[in-house]
Amino acid sequence: MSIVRYPRVTSVRPCAAMTLVVTFENGCCRVYDCAPLLDTEAFRPLQDPAVFRMVRADPHGYGVVWNDEIDLAESEIWVNGRPVEPEVG
Repeated sequence: MSIVRYPRVTSVRPCAAMTLVVTFENGCCRVYDCAPLLDTEAFRPLQDPAVFRMVRADPHGYGVVWNDEIDLAESEIWVNGRPVEPEVG
């Protein structure tokens, strides 16, 4: 049995329509749509745009975090995010 290792997150940028642009250590970028999560209890605070914009990369690259209670794993973003071209600049 082999263990899957997903690339670590290096940066995240909140965008319109409750999406995130996430850059990984391998240079790949994914757009992750958070809208489907917002009806769940754990992610409901993200309905507030000010809270949503507080997102940051986990310091060790294991996902993105908003606070001590709300986060997304790098594997979730990698598997369910839509690949996009890396941003330049």
